[in-house]
Amino acid sequence: MRILAFETNLLSGEIPDCWDHWRGLGYLNLENNTLTGKIPPSLGHLNLSVLNLRRNGMSGEIPSTLQHSTRLIMLDLSDNHFNGSVPAWIGVKLSKLEILSLRSNNFDGHIPQNICQLQSLRILDLGHNGISGAIPKCFSNFSAMANKSNQQCYMFQWSSISTNFLFLSALLVLKGREDEYGATLGLVTSICLSTNRLIGEIPKEFGSLVALRSLNLSGNLLIGNIPDEIGNMQLVESLDLSRNQLNGEIPPNFSKLNFLNHFNVSYNNLIGQIPTSTQLQSFESLSYVGNHLCGPPLTKNCTSKGISTDAANNGINSEGSKVNWLYVSIVIGFVMGFWGVVAPLFFSRSWRHAYYRKLDHVGRQLYVFWSIMGI
Repeated sequence: MRILAFETNLLSGEIPDCWDHWRGLGYLNLENNTLTGKIPPSLGHLNLSVLNLRRNGMSGEIPSTLQHSTRLIMLDLSDNHFNGSVPAWIGVKLSKLEILSLRSNNFDGHIPQNICQLQSLRILDLGHNGISGAIPKCFSNFSAMANKSNQQCYMFQWSSISTNFLFLSALLVLKGREDEYGATLGLVTSICLSTNRLIGEIPKEFGSLVALRSLNLSGNLLIGNIPDEIGNMQLVESLDLSRNQLNGEIPPNFSKLNFLNHFNVSYNNLIGQIPTSTQLQSFESLSYVGNHLCGPPLTKNCTSKGISTDAANNGINSEGSKVNWLYVSIVIGFVMGFWGVVAPLFFSRSWRHAYYRKLDHVGRQLYVFWSIMGI
């Protein structure tokens, strides 16, 4: 048997650890069931080409025995409860891997540098985990995402003497929605690292991935400017950088992204005018909210320096609010009154004598008054 597909059934319980006698199996699809427990170590003895366990309730770490599945082109463990770090051996041992989806699990730790050795990788989805650290700059080594002419037709043959083929499919979140890609999967190139705890700046090396169709870095802790080099990804159709801490302006060369049909930079600290192009002005204002941007499609106008009028006014008001003129006037009045009285007494002897005589006279009058009142 080469193919075993029990997707979308009512399978439950744990996967038995008895796969040593299924050495001919190359395709295993158990997605969309209610399976629990860990991945049995014996699955790594099969040398599978496809392992799809998405949408179950499985847990534990990825077993090290899977590194023996050197023929794997697709590993999909998304929508489970797997934990631990993303194994570094994935990039070393699974060199033929083209689709890696670990989305919506409990993975933590950093993205291993060795993952950059997957030169055939076309789809990388690590979204919705607890992964931290910086994005490796070596992502530029993903050759399949840098070659515009590199397209695949993902089919799995039933047997060596059969003409029947099975299209591979993957559930991907692209353009802000989740869709299943089958016959067109070979046209997709995608990186999704959304909703993690990634820090640091966006590597400018992303700009070399000129065949990338979708990039999603939303919901992280990324800082710094948006690299100008991302404007070189002229085939990109979906770009989501929202919910980070990015600052600076939107690079002007984003106006060259002619295939862009999903764009979101909302809830950052971006400033300046939105670059003028048919694509960037066609998106809803929600794609830009939570920033200090101006110009169409927003209703905020820009000043001559390309700053939003609201931001300019806020800057003036914020500077003005630093000086409370009520307190300033009180201090000035106190200083002038104090020195208006004390200075003459300090520097003029005649003033001091007159002042003390006046105080003595007032004191005598008060004494006489209190004496009369006492009688």
